[in-house]
Amino acid sequence: MKTILTSLAIFIMGTCQAQDSASVLFIGNSYTSVNNLPLIVKDLTASLGDFLLYDFNTPGGTTFANHAANPINYTKINSQDWDYVILQAQSQEPSFPDSQVNSETIPPAMQLADSVYANYFCSEVLFYMTWGRENGDPQWGPISTFEGMNDRLRSAYLRMADSVQGSVSAVGSAWRYVRETYPTINLYAGDGSHPSYEGSYLAACTFYASIYRKSPVGATFIGSLDPTVAANLQGAAALTVLPIDSLELFNLHPKSELTQADFSYIVNGAMVDFTNESYKATSYSWDFGDLDNSTDESPSHTYVTDGVYTVILIATSPCDIDSIEMQITINTAGIPTEDLYNLKLKYLGNGMYDLSGFEDAAEIKLISMNGQELQSIETNEAAVQLDLSAYQYGVYIVQYNAAGHSGIVKIPYLND
Repeated sequence: MKTILTSLAIFIMGTCQAQDSASVLFIGNSYTSVNNLPLIVKDLTASLGDFLLYDFNTPGGTTFANHAANPINYTKINSQDWDYVILQAQSQEPSFPDSQVNSETIPPAMQLADSVYANYFCSEVLFYMTWGRENGDPQWGPISTFEGMNDRLRSAYLRMADSVQGSVSAVGSAWRYVRETYPTINLYAGDGSHPSYEGSYLAACTFYASIYRKSPVGATFIGSLDPTVAANLQGAAALTVLPIDSLELFNLHPKSELTQADFSYIVNGAMVDFTNESYKATSYSWDFGDLDNSTDESPSHTYVTDGVYTVILIATSPCDIDSIEMQITINTAGIPTEDLYNLKLKYLGNGMYDLSGFEDAAEIKLISMNGQELQSIETNEAAVQLDLSAYQYGVYIVQYNAAGHSGIVKIPYLND
């Protein structure tokens, strides 16, 4: 039942979305040029009601080192503001030992990615995860089977994407799914390495799903394929790419949400060390939840009093803006965590707010952002109501002191 529901959801995604367009530059080799993969992607895209503008440079047998040394690639990269630049390595090189990949494959891939971002920061570097050879590569034990080679390619392309804040079109993963689910579909040309037309069509479906975040299921362009085979390949690509966990794994974001705010932290007494883990951002704004802030990339902050603080990070780039918030508990006095106040704020409408979570007598002050005390309340109740209707729209601060614990809560008073 789960598979049926997932398939239905992916089909609906593919049939109910508005038209999208994308500009794509393919930098690859014969795995891209065989069967004219870029044209298949364009025709498939058009049959689904979307638009693709593309260019390519695909000399046979090219490694990432060759790509990085080829001036044609930089001319094409700089020719316009690409939405996506697809990077594909020579078919074997990412499957080699990690030390070799780290020294020979990843550095030129990073050089290419840096050039892409230097031309247009909001381009997405999309790695073309290729597939294991039909019977593996006999030159090294770990890649001597299809499964072993495919796994190493998958791991290497994910590492490369992480190295450059890029994403992955998981053609190799879709390839494995088809081999296991539809063993009668031959994805290989006669050499057991290059794609047959079926293999190129599967790659095109996977690229469509990765670029547009839509299902290729229902595409009317099927080239020379049997309709049933084409439908199976469309479904395989959708099931590989579009589940939420897969989109996260392959770092596939909508063009309108390219910048992603994220951070981790370590608490050491009253000091917190923040590590910025944002994606595709150029500037940062931190709110530590105690009236202090920072624009450092990865700041440290010391809290004056124990409490539960909401930390907000806003990450900005020329592409867009994103924010994330997390609650951090500071407990230097060894007070049981459940005794630290974590107040809940609820907007009731018409400028009225309910502030709850008190367990003891509390002193509460409402303060404007310029430091003016507006209200002072003493209560023995678990909740109080605050009336902001007489004030201008903006952000206000509630400062509380209860049972020896103090802290603040920010109230964003916005227009109904």
